Amino acid sequence: MRQSADRMEALGLAVLVVTFESRQHAVRYVRDTELPWPMLIDEDRSLYHAYGMEAGDWRQILGPASWGAYARLMARGRMPRRPSGDPQQLGGDVLIDPAGIVRLHHVGSGPADRPVIEQLLEGVRAGS
Repeated sequence: MRQSADRMEALGLAVLVVTFESRQHAVRYVRDTELPWPMLIDEDRSLYHAYGMEAGDWRQILGPASWGAYARLMARGRMPRRPSGDPQQLGGDVLIDPAGIVRLHHVGSGPADRPVIEQLLEGVRAGS
């Protein structure tokens, strides 16, 4: 997403990162990754549950797609982070327009299951 920050800004897209981790972990993550977007801490996971993001099973978490994603990350010179908190918690992406209409709702089936940036940008364009 960072590589597409200029395109997202041109479309008026604001990014909000949501985590279930503790404040201490979130602050460290923002610092270590130089995260350019604001982060919301959802320790009770009310947003996760509201959008159907529940715990995955170990096949989802440690399956071939995850290993492939980790290999691609390492090929770019970045090492995967050691999991903290609940490694089985599935994430996702939700795109909400300024009127509050959900334009994209993607619940990941594992750590490697993320929509491509073009899909997110198309969701923004569709709402324009």
